[in-house]
Amino acid sequence: MKRIVLLVATNLAVMILLSIVISVLGLDRALAQEGIQYVPLMIMAAIFGFGGAFISLLISKWMAKWSTGAQVIDGTEGTTQYWLVDTVKRLSEKAGIGMPEVAMYEGEPNAFATGAFRDSALVAVSTGLLNSMSREEVEAVLGHEIGHVANGDMVTLTLIQGVVNTFVIFLSRIIGYIVDRVILKNERGQGIGFFVTVIVSQIVLGLFASMIVAWFSRRREFRADAASAGLLGSPQPMVNALSRLGGLQPGALPANMAASGISGAPGGWGVLFSTHPPIEERIAALQAR
Repeated sequence: MKRIVLLVATNLAVMILLSIVISVLGLDRALAQEGIQYVPLMIMAAIFGFGGAFISLLISKWMAKWSTGAQVIDGTEGTTQYWLVDTVKRLSEKAGIGMPEVAMYEGEPNAFATGAFRDSALVAVSTGLLNSMSREEVEAVLGHEIGHVANGDMVTLTLIQGVVNTFVIFLSRIIGYIVDRVILKNERGQGIGFFVTVIVSQIVLGLFASMIVAWFSRRREFRADAASAGLLGSPQPMVNALSRLGGLQPGALPANMAASGISGAPGGWGVLFSTHPPIEERIAALQAR
């Protein structure tokens, strides 16, 4: 419930901030002169910006199971499944969160955690991860995923995504109105200039928004690594797990799950859009603890 209140409060804060900025810059009067009602536009942007992100969070567990084919286990299926469930239970109790659902799926090495609520999340691992790592290394990865849940990373990422979505939707339409009415002098409703400018603006602003979300996602990976080290009492298991991952090709996850799983960091400009930092940096951060 506290996180739902946080979502609503953040939504209101964004709208208030936009209103203040528009008033301070005198844009409210300029927009009114051009017949642009920015308050309804702002509300629409917030509803769509936060609404889409929040709905994605609410259905994230279902989407994760459907898109990866992950099957929830209870430990009665075999010794490996029993060990997985028992390990997740022990780590979640130590982290002070409710027992997540535990799932397995067929695929190359990867793992992820998702879910809208801290006490009813989902932690899933692939068969490739289980077959390529020692139990201590798998335990470290599970600690990392439990760390994401305990830190509230899924909700926080949704809030960040909602904020940038709101700004992108709002600003792209303001730019569209300005180009259409001020520059192109169109006075017959929304012309082609408005729609073209909105599309181009959303693409450009969306790229910058993606950089912001990716930056936050990279920061949360360091925190989850640290959480794993704390849960296991030493950073070495996570260092070993990361070193092992450095020699493996992580299994691809569906696009909607990319930020939740294991991923390598691309080189060049691609690093700005990477949801995970380079493994070498993560190992160095752990070793510096």
